Amino acid sequence: MRLPLYIAKRYLFAKKSRNAINIISAISVAGVAVGTMALIIVLSVFNGLELMVASIFNTFDPELKVTAVEGKSFKSDSLRLELLSAVDGVEVYSLTLEENALLKYDDRQFIATIKGVDDNYGEVTGIEQSIWDGEYLLRSGTGRPYCVPGIGVAQYLGMRINFINPLFIYVPVKGASITNLNIESSFHKEFIYPSGIFEVEQAYDSRYVFVPIDFVRNLIENPDGVSSIDIKLREGADEKNVRKQVAQIFGEDFKIQNRFEQQELYYKVMRSERIAIFLILTLIIVIASFNIIGSLTMLIIEKRRDVEVLKSLGANNDLIRKTFLFEGWMISILGTILGLVLGFVVCWSQQTFGIIKFASESLLIDSYPIAMKLKDFIVVPATVLFIGYLAALYPVRFLTKKYLSQNEKEQ
Repeated sequence: MRLPLYIAKRYLFAKKSRNAINIISAISVAGVAVGTMALIIVLSVFNGLELMVASIFNTFDPELKVTAVEGKSFKSDSLRLELLSAVDGVEVYSLTLEENALLKYDDRQFIATIKGVDDNYGEVTGIEQSIWDGEYLLRSGTGRPYCVPGIGVAQYLGMRINFINPLFIYVPVKGASITNLNIESSFHKEFIYPSGIFEVEQAYDSRYVFVPIDFVRNLIENPDGVSSIDIKLREGADEKNVRKQVAQIFGEDFKIQNRFEQQELYYKVMRSERIAIFLILTLIIVIASFNIIGSLTMLIIEKRRDVEVLKSLGANNDLIRKTFLFEGWMISILGTILGLVLGFVVCWSQQTFGIIKFASESLLIDSYPIAMKLKDFIVVPATVLFIGYLAALYPVRFLTKKYLSQNEKEQ
């Protein structure tokens, strides 16, 4: 094993009689390096984007969410809630109730979703850390209700935290027919003052307004209505075990979803895109590896006289094949190491200095997020080296067999 490897190293780094072989070998190393670097960078960007969006979702999405299989809402059951509180691993839960509504502030109107939440909602989610202006306050000490709209809703309506101009909320009366003669009587109407404005992500900021849950219940005349029960787990709790117990409490008429299932479509799309990009870049590495075939082919042709000398010194066919196989694989190894180093440097630079910025100003961060994971630095080189091995195997097996058989006939 040492002799073929030693000869392969000599062939790789020694000057060839034909300069084209050196050029093609250098191009082979550069092609593998660029492909490896691209894989590391793209996968790290996907990791960063996934973590960034997951953190956005976690502001709204609880660790476990209980909703009805059918219908927009269900009635809260005090017995089930008591059993839920007793489940080992449940730290706190929150009741929510959502309803679409027409908002009016001064002379502007906007259709949004009012989300009624109880006092525990701030503990279950991270909404309190997302306040852009004012404070997260849904009820004063005197019991007066307040609302917390998203920054997108507030900007469209021209809303400010001044406690002078109220926000009017209109919800259609169920079963009422709307005509020009009875528009006012066809809507439930309430007003409320904003105490703060939150900012997370445009899709949420331009849709939601947080209000006390009893405010929504009175507005839509549904005194026990609940859209979902949001659950926060204790630190270190077994999610599967807690989920199983919660499912036993609520039965088959309810579904219990974790954060992945609440945004299942997004995570599936991200995973599919990640696999697709990995395959596309792998195909580019395969194409770049054809240079290894060309380099080895020319090297084998040039070293026919060396092969004859080695044969006369007692070298067998297996040793000669291993020599050229190591030669091709060393090209892949050099390119892979170079690509990993360059990929790490680029990712570290983006993490540290934020060189490439986002074009959008509506996100919480201004540059592309990067998250390097150890598994990427294992899977990528393993894939590249496997492709490099296959690329070196073909010319070595085919050409050495051809020339070795010719030499044997001549002898």
